[in-house]
Amino acid sequence: MAAVGTFTHAHRYVPATDASRPPLLLLHGTGGDENDLISHGRTLAPDAALLSPRGNVLEGGMPRFFRRLSEGVFDEADVRRRADDLADFVAESRRAYGLAAPIAVGFSNGANIAAATLLLRPEALAGAVLLRAMSPLRETPAADLTGKPVLILSGALDPIVPAENVARLADSLSRAGADVDHRVLPAGHALTHQDVDAPRAWLERRVAIEA
Repeated sequence: MAAVGTFTHAHRYVPATDASRPPLLLLHGTGGDENDLISHGRTLAPDAALLSPRGNVLEGGMPRFFRRLSEGVFDEADVRRRADDLADFVAESRRAYGLAAPIAVGFSNGANIAAATLLLRPEALAGAVLLRAMSPLRETPAADLTGKPVLILSGALDPIVPAENVARLADSLSRAGADVDHRVLPAGHALTHQDVDAPRAWLERRVAIEA
């Protein structure tokens, strides 16, 4: 298991034991770091390569992937800049580690930057699992996401993510051509066992379809 801090993002990289499996790009929530989702990623895809960067923005000492003005109100100029940074990091990592385009698995702030990257730099990602995501941009940029699979898991009791906001995100991705599966779980903002079971089964189906 490698720990690397010389790229544009400090990160951890775990090589694949089955190179045919799509790599996962693990994107933590506010206050997390490059270690947070390693065990989650290993459970979702035991044989896949894992690439887990740390967000480069600090809010009260807590790492994030982009700035916000208040809870639920994003600095959209910074969202765009950081999505570009993340896409460049993915390209850099693919060259360094010999990876295919990854499927992002993001939680909360990590899910939001994954969604922004899909919309702004769609070539960077092969798809995404968005856990408790919000729409990162008020105006949806033109993007061609034809055929890219996206699983969105939102919480019916989530006090942070308004239902209409995540529905707008799902609609924006669908209209851009993504193959969107949006499920509302009986959960709040925190992750539950369903956030392991559903993505694991979803990823297995994607691998079977592409085999």
